Amino acid sequence: MSTIRILIADDHEVIRKGLALVLRQEPDFEIVGEAEDGAEAVAKVRRLEPDLLLLDWKMPRMDGVAAAAAIRRETPGTRILVLSGAPVEDAVLDNLENGIDGFVHKAISPDNLALAIRVVAGGQPYLSPEVTKALLARAQAGVSRDPELPLSPRELDVLRLMATPATYRQMGQQLSISEETVRSHVKSIFAKLKQPNRTQAVIAALRLGLISL
Repeated sequence: MSTIRILIADDHEVIRKGLALVLRQEPDFEIVGEAEDGAEAVAKVRRLEPDLLLLDWKMPRMDGVAAAAAIRRETPGTRILVLSGAPVEDAVLDNLENGIDGFVHKAISPDNLALAIRVVAGGQPYLSPEVTKALLARAQAGVSRDPELPLSPRELDVLRLMATPATYRQMGQQLSISEETVRSHVKSIFAKLKQPNRTQAVIAALRLGLISL
């Protein structure tokens, strides 16, 4: 079992300590450090190079938007999972399109938080129900389905599952195809939608009216 090295960034010490206490119960998690504001998070990610940054969205000195952008530029190998008690804002949705890897609310259960961390650390996006609803609402403004977009029925099946937290292996199990076949379909979907990753492909599909949530 490979270890996921995690840095926790939150301006409330009690939340940082509580998260660290909960996450240390997971055998594959290692808490490598804590940061109390965005600037410290950027500096510690640069120095420690964690696998995943658990990032509060509202922090002093440098907020989550600026911190995430700096980390994406300087340490692109660190995955970023936003953990916030704030409502979903346009800034969150914009940054999901620009490189944030996942978003969950602080009301999430410990088991679901552990799942989100593993999904994001594994290279896949994880969006809470609040975010998917917000994405859908934004996508519905001016939906324009393209009937000429050459997605096959199987690619549409895969695309619908891409909008869920399902891993490629779980998609294959649901569709009775191999994980390698799922990856082949995903690669084709990226090319046809002209999108670089899963999150942006789902957002594009919502805007085109190809899928719904």
